[in-house]
Amino acid sequence: MKRQSCQGTVMSDTNNPIHPEMTVLDVVSRYSQTEAVFKRYDARAGECICCQALFDSLRDVVEKYHLDLKRLLADLESVRQPTK
Repeated sequence: MKRQSCQGTVMSDTNNPIHPEMTVLDVVSRYSQTEAVFKRYDARAGECICCQALFDSLRDVVEKYHLDLKRLLADLESVRQPTK
């Protein structure tokens, strides 16, 4: 089941995988460990992704910064644990 919030689509089940339409804020707020992954990508992006693209979807982030979507999703999934 999904519901809408002012920050995007909120998944009611935290077992769902991270997907390209989630915003950076969606990911970091649900899975705080992913902030470290975004920080590792800052050098490639040339700026702080969490600062400059917080409300952008992951798909938009990879397009904006010329990153590999599959790699980013895999890196985020590798540390994903629900934030309590």
